[in-house]
Amino acid sequence: MAVSVNYPSPVNVNGYSCWNCSEVSLAKRNIDPKHPQSGPNNSTAATDPSRKPLDHARLEALKRAAEQQAGGAAAATQANATYSAIGVKPVTAAPGAGFALIA
Repeated sequence: MAVSVNYPSPVNVNGYSCWNCSEVSLAKRNIDPKHPQSGPNNSTAATDPSRKPLDHARLEALKRAAEQQAGGAAAATQANATYSAIGVKPVTAAPGAGFALIA
């Protein structure tokens, strides 16, 4: 009989998805099991080699390209729009526009 070291489905511990006992023990100490070198509550995430830093130059180039493609009045509107940290412009929608809930 073979014994599996991973759980059949992940368990949530302190907001972290854990697949085995060692990940659960890390999550109980508020350490992200996917990035254990980041320390408790990601206190040393800046020095963690497993995390990829944002490429700010590429992000700015993507923003400028999106503004140039829009052209005309739409470009002026997009130039005033704010972008998230990953370079995505958030879409504003009216409340309830995404779905309708019928009881």
